[in-house]
Amino acid sequence: MTAPRKGITRQEAVRRVLQGIADDHQGYAALLALLEEQFHATLRHQNAQLAALADQVIAAVESLDARRRQRVSLVTALLGPEGDMPKLFALLPEDARATAQRDWTALEQMVLECKRLNARNSELLTEQYSIMQRVLHGEEDTYAPG
Repeated sequence: MTAPRKGITRQEAVRRVLQGIADDHQGYAALLALLEEQFHATLRHQNAQLAALADQVIAAVESLDARRRQRVSLVTALLGPEGDMPKLFALLPEDARATAQRDWTALEQMVLECKRLNARNSELLTEQYSIMQRVLHGEEDTYAPG
């Protein structure tokens, strides 16, 4: 195990990584709720609500990404460029390792669910936009020569 950044002990670096995972659980739970709100606001064509939710989603994602970057930095400082979460977890005592692995797996599932909901919302918005364009401007080939 390599030494972490100056001014931080290995134990503190590991603690920060594990705390970041716990914080991400809360962050992704909030993001899941925002994505559900976004979906329902899209269904109801609530443009003002959608704009507010977009700002909240962006802020949530930026916070999650900052923690991800910190986690990568800490793991790299601890284990080198080939370091990853399973290698970090292998360094933990048995009970802490099991908890960390369970929390990491749950977090990965939350990430996948957020990606799924984001894709769903994007498809709905795209379809609504497409329908609105056809309503406002007609079909492209409505008057095309036969």
